[in-house]
Amino acid sequence: METIDLGHLPIRSGDRVLDLGCGEGRHTIAAWLQREAHCVGVDLSPRDVSRASEKAGPFRPEFPASPTRSIGFGVADGLQLPFADHSFDVVICSEVLEHIGPYREVLDEIRRVLKPGGAFAASVPRYWPERVCWWLSDAYHANEGGHIRIFRRAELEHDIESRGFRRYHRHGAHALHAPFWWLKCLLWERQEGSRLVAAYHRLLVWDLMCRPWITRSLERLLNPVLGKSVVMYFLKAPAR
Repeated sequence: METIDLGHLPIRSGDRVLDLGCGEGRHTIAAWLQREAHCVGVDLSPRDVSRASEKAGPFRPEFPASPTRSIGFGVADGLQLPFADHSFDVVICSEVLEHIGPYREVLDEIRRVLKPGGAFAASVPRYWPERVCWWLSDAYHANEGGHIRIFRRAELEHDIESRGFRRYHRHGAHALHAPFWWLKCLLWERQEGSRLVAAYHRLLVWDLMCRPWITRSLERLLNPVLGKSVVMYFLKAPAR
């Protein structure tokens, strides 16, 4: 389930792409397969990095390393990335910043490792759907590794643009997932045994696997206002 739409990123053959906070590698693998780029996914969790590498494994024989395409994963801290200045053409940071206290320092690191003129895509939970989740359940966010803040979109955009970036596109994502998470939060203590939660989950899996026109059309219609995530795309100022 991709939150960042790679179609909005100017990834060219042979570009270097960093997926910061890659989790189990959904965006890293997608960029590697779809855009013929050198893709690197990093995360603080060794378990997630291991799972990401495993998920990429079945595709490696069909997409071997070449001068224009490769993939790799590693454990790294977004506050101190182990890469030289201006190392990447594109940086992706999806559903990560809401977990980090000094997130502005992460933005500084992204600016440092991104080439002048490079593209940066960030996604975070949209303010009001996230606020409903917090209101319905403390356990939703008050846990180790959970969400520690709710971003207002305009404030985060300002934080990014004040670092020499210019936003060129924005959209919502995963509108059908917002009610699912409200339902989970409402039934948090008994969600595992809830038939309603299980039925909604089956709907989301069906939508993801089959992509029927009716749910795809409904989500496109609702994403601008109900999208669980807001996704923003920026260009770093070119060198002078």
